[in-house]
Amino acid sequence: MTLNVGNCSRCGKLYAKNNIHDVCPACVKEIDKMYENVAKYLRENRGSTIQQVSEDTEVPVKQIVRFIREGRISIMNMPNLNYPCESCGEPIREGHICENCRKKLSKDYQNLTEDEKRRQQQKQQENHVSYNIKDRLQKDRF
Repeated sequence: MTLNVGNCSRCGKLYAKNNIHDVCPACVKEIDKMYENVAKYLRENRGSTIQQVSEDTEVPVKQIVRFIREGRISIMNMPNLNYPCESCGEPIREGHICENCRKKLSKDYQNLTEDEKRRQQQKQQENHVSYNIKDRLQKDRF
């Protein structure tokens, strides 16, 4: 029988793990309190930026972004509420990366697959050429 315990990813304390949170119950309560503060602030200040929300509620931008990505906070009716792209820091309203980074990533992937295809074709051609030469040499000997 194994105990299902682990260290809280936020504060490091030992706690009984569950399938819902990766933090201890004390941190869950603290995060919920932060959420309530942010939600209340946004109901009263719909035109705020994420930096303003963070400064006024003393909740880190990273945590506010986590609330948005978890779907706990909707930014649909919040015109100035953007969060940074994980790659370049450009303000975005959905997803993890901006359109420019998404295009660059897609292009890099496409180039990588094309390079891999070229390497495989070159390897096949090298094998085919050496096979023909080997056959020709064996025919000449006999």
